[in-house]
Amino acid sequence: MKTVMEEVNVIKAKDGTVAVASAFAGHKEAIKDRDHKFLRKAIEEAYKGVECEDGGPFGAVIVYNDEIVAASHNMVLRNTDPTAHAEVTVIREACRKLRQIELSECEIYASCEPCPMCFGAIHLSRVKRLVYGAKAEAAIAIGFDDFIADALRGTGFYQKAQLEIKKADGNEAIVAEEVFQKTKEKFRMY
Repeated sequence: MKTVMEEVNVIKAKDGTVAVASAFAGHKEAIKDRDHKFLRKAIEEAYKGVECEDGGPFGAVIVYNDEIVAASHNMVLRNTDPTAHAEVTVIREACRKLRQIELSECEIYASCEPCPMCFGAIHLSRVKRLVYGAKAEAAIAIGFDDFIADALRGTGFYQKAQLEIKKADGNEAIVAEEVFQKTKEKFRMY
């Protein structure tokens, strides 16, 4: 029987553990479809937050074993709390549900590139993977502080993280960026 060898990527971590990533046909597409599914839920949360008048057009979900553990949106206005960003609120909810402060087996999907505070929360919770939809510039374009992009790109936040970070591509990235334009009339800046 003839077998086809798959392309395999082996990555050795500092602690000596080895991760093997297979590039079999369809693997990358399956990951992309999975990412898009969870990113769409984060985008739905962004719309929900604006409709409820809870806060800005940002949403996030935490996934564990291919199941959504927590979904949330920006609640800055609802909670009168400038730290109640979507990523922070979803991390808080996931930690409560899982009864732990480390989310090292979880992934986070965010409708927009996280600000430095949210990235810090993601890093501190030890989430293993971050997938985001819109770039920070989409939020900046409707009036959010440009400190977000400057801070992220002017520091080593991303470079020092021990998690995989992926910018969504294709239609999901476009749909995530549309949240800002479609909600700018409904959302009031503080």
